[in-house]
Amino acid sequence: MSTTQSPKILVVDDDHSMRQLLVEYLAGHGINADSAGDGAEAVAAVKDKTYDLVLLDLGLPDVDGADLARRWRAETAMSIICITGRNEEADMVMGLELGADDYITKPFSLREVLARMRAVLRRAGQNAQTPVTRGKHPRAYQFGGWNLNLNTRRLAAPDGRNVSLTNAEFNLLVVFLSSPGRIISREKLLESTRAFDDIYDRAIDVQILRLRRKLEADPKNPTLLRTERGAGYFLDTEIETLWG
Repeated sequence: MSTTQSPKILVVDDDHSMRQLLVEYLAGHGINADSAGDGAEAVAAVKDKTYDLVLLDLGLPDVDGADLARRWRAETAMSIICITGRNEEADMVMGLELGADDYITKPFSLREVLARMRAVLRRAGQNAQTPVTRGKHPRAYQFGGWNLNLNTRRLAAPDGRNVSLTNAEFNLLVVFLSSPGRIISREKLLESTRAFDDIYDRAIDVQILRLRRKLEADPKNPTLLRTERGAGYFLDTEIETLWG
């Protein structure tokens, strides 16, 4: 997303009043948003345009919102904020497991939605604009046969496969790679990958689990992304930084 252009937003919610309220509120803050009332409209909108972020109600009438989130995470680069009327911890974990960049429960304040949207878009913009044009800056990391390209945000496996990463997973992996040999506390990881004080501590454990599923041959017995009990996590491998 360009920092000089208004972000492209899609609001997906079957509640017409809520949908209109969100669209009008965003417009009042200089953000133009399209809207969709069900999954079919949302799929058509995403096919027609490229969006920077989607506010996705998981409780849609015609499709499972979770399935849409999984599909878009695999097929697009847009950020996803899931919205639901449920407030159970299991639902929050599910939102993170889907690859969502954030998770909001109803009822919510419009100011909260705007703040979270801006934080997610800011993180996505920072990831997409890794500086490489002046001076010496890291352009990629190689570790344990893996390669993470900071410009394209592509993670290549030892066998050459491209492995997709969510924004949170990318941020998390960069924190480990830029701190070789260091044990990083849960608090530091939380600060690096999330923007809000009210995100519960287990969110980091869920993100670590998701990252292990992509990096480890056996996620239940990790050899690469290790746990130091009572202290945090560390990346147990040699790391080579490629400079641009």
